[in-house]
Amino acid sequence: MAVSSGTFSTFLCIKPAPFRVGPTPSSLRLASHPAQLRAVTSATASSEPTATNKRVPRGIMKPRPVSPEMQDVVGLSEIPRTQVLKRIWAYIKENDLQDPQNKREILCDEKLKKIFEGRERVGFLEIAKLIGPHFL
Repeated sequence: MAVSSGTFSTFLCIKPAPFRVGPTPSSLRLASHPAQLRAVTSATASSEPTATNKRVPRGIMKPRPVSPEMQDVVGLSEIPRTQVLKRIWAYIKENDLQDPQNKREILCDEKLKKIFEGRERVGFLEIAKLIGPHFL
């Protein structure tokens, strides 16, 4: 039966479409109890790391041996590159080595001069480049 009102027409279905009742494949069946579903999800979503999930550090996160000059500043003989940058910045802040007028420049003391090729001043963006040769 069709009911027309202007340009649109609406079809009314008197008889509902037949619902298919019969065997369903086992892959489409749902668990009969929601508790069983929760148990499955909680078992697979374990938040505790296992020994096999432990990641081995790579790239800049992997500890590398450093030169004796770098050891004087950072205090360790083997350290990741990211930690070296953090410790150098901590050393700079401790000893107040930032230029007061231009905070982007570091005024090098004797220890930093050994690391930064004997330069008096170093820009903060140059630090990452200048520490490269100190990784053995």
